[in-house]
Amino acid sequence: MSLSSATTLVLGLDVGGTSSRAVLADLAGTTLGEGRADGGNPNSHPPERAAQQVTAAAREALGDTEPHRIARTVVGMAGVSKLSDPTVAAVFRKAWSDLGIVCPVRTVNDGEVAFAAGTSEPDGTVLIAGTGAIAGQIRDHEQDRVAGGYGWLLGDEGSAYWLGREAVRTTLQALDRGDDLGVLGAGVVDSLVDESAESVRKALITGANAGAPIELATLAPLVTTAVDNADPIAVDIVRRGAQHLVDTARTLRGAEDTTPIVLAGSLVASGNPVGDALRTELANRCPRAPLHVAGPGASGAAWLAARAVRTP
Repeated sequence: MSLSSATTLVLGLDVGGTSSRAVLADLAGTTLGEGRADGGNPNSHPPERAAQQVTAAAREALGDTEPHRIARTVVGMAGVSKLSDPTVAAVFRKAWSDLGIVCPVRTVNDGEVAFAAGTSEPDGTVLIAGTGAIAGQIRDHEQDRVAGGYGWLLGDEGSAYWLGREAVRTTLQALDRGDDLGVLGAGVVDSLVDESAESVRKALITGANAGAPIELATLAPLVTTAVDNADPIAVDIVRRGAQHLVDTARTLRGAEDTTPIVLAGSLVASGNPVGDALRTELANRCPRAPLHVAGPGASGAAWLAARAVRTP
């Protein structure tokens, strides 16, 4: 696309552990370029590798656009406090400089970006349900309080990790009682137990503990598939997960709060049993809250960058 030299441009990035996405846009919100690279979160990767991936996504979004034309850049990243480490911050500053970005680069938490990707309202709540689970209170487009997000050991109830853990736990309980495993239990056993195992129970415990705990999140699709097959154990897990997620959001807001709730993360899509149960639970317990689903995080980051240009 041919751009006027007078066009004011902004760059937004959504940086995660598995992928980094970038959007080049103008102040009207028109997307002019997009880029993608591997994970660039320094909490998950060495700083040099992380910075390399972030700038690779930015470079692809820029295309033929001269980097010095960018008026503002916003980067959304979980665990943004990692950049308070002077060594890590220096690596990223050098990467931006090497790319030719000379404008201010602001890194914000992923909750702010997700909220902006769902609504233009200044205040409300963002509820993220993916591998982990966390809620954030947004005031004037910035996050000032959080609830949840404690990680697999201390919480993350309602997350994909929690769903996977509950799938294994309820399967073990069914084995202890001698109950039929049902669709969910059979799926868990097929995923974690070798057919040659002498004791399914022992092999299941061993298999579930063989990898990093967070890997239990990969079992979450077994729960949602089992719900589609009307497995009562899976239906109960999803119901409890939705309750936990709303409990987390309600930590930050009252039942009569009229500010919007923005849903984000892999579990909240319409048609996902968790997302559907979550909407029902929110309608019952936060009846006055408009519900929105976040769009692409990089677009939310670009919107925040454009807002910063318009209202310095």
